[in-house]
Amino acid sequence: MKLKMRHFEVFDALFDAGSVSRAAQRLNISQPAVSLALANMEKELGFQLFHRDRGFFAPTNEALLLYDEVQKSMVALSRVEKRADEIRSGETGAIRIGTNGTLAFNFLPGIIAEFQQEYPDVYFDIKIQASRQISSWVASRQIDIGFIDTPIPVAGLEAEIHTLPCVCIMQKDDELAKLDCVTPHDLKDRQIIAITGNHNVDRQLQEIMSTSGIDLKYKVSCTYFALARYLVSSGNYLALVDPINGSAPNNDGVTCRPFSPTIFHELAMITSRDQKSDRVETRFKNIISAYLQRNMKK
Repeated sequence: MKLKMRHFEVFDALFDAGSVSRAAQRLNISQPAVSLALANMEKELGFQLFHRDRGFFAPTNEALLLYDEVQKSMVALSRVEKRADEIRSGETGAIRIGTNGTLAFNFLPGIIAEFQQEYPDVYFDIKIQASRQISSWVASRQIDIGFIDTPIPVAGLEAEIHTLPCVCIMQKDDELAKLDCVTPHDLKDRQIIAITGNHNVDRQLQEIMSTSGIDLKYKVSCTYFALARYLVSSGNYLALVDPINGSAPNNDGVTCRPFSPTIFHELAMITSRDQKSDRVETRFKNIISAYLQRNMKK
């Protein structure tokens, strides 16, 4: 059976209008075109759809039985057309994200919630994993966007690097909170939280402290900057973290201060070099980039 949407449109117009002339006017086509479409539809179905009486068309019992299904088909087509328009305009889609701990807790949830207020039909899937695994997923197109620490461990990726100046975080009633800027000498004899995995931020801090002749006292290590903040809120610790997690308004009794000399955290937003972003993904990436630019090294 080779029914087409034009057949359904003619059937629906004739069902409501009751004549070929009015159906043709409604569809903005010629009367012969209406008659031909109806004849072809009846031929494909194998039964008559309308009784003809001096130019008027009355539906047969078979047409009455078919009417609901035709309506459903036309509604379904309308939904397909609407969704196609949304896709073309960038108002719908799916974005698969892989992120390490930097943006997972104090950044992406708020950005995604705000984005979905404007684009409610966009679906997000978020995975938290180590930078190397995220890079592999992006390279193999299992996810669309990755957020990782540098260096980039996998070939075939496009990377947008954001260099973020780290801040020192402490409890609001800590003596260091009275300072405008924290220096290496302010860390003397204090308990510092390390970032697990020989992190570049820790390496920079160790070099600065060694140059200043001050020993570091690591009492705790953790994987994520956000977790370091939770630890600071729970005890008499200090930590060097990225400015996003450091300045997040969490109402957890933690505050941050600049650290001098500056320690930088390099964050990379990665995508597959072989896969072009669609409109909705591009819009989302632009929002992320704009926000990170405001936190970057001046």
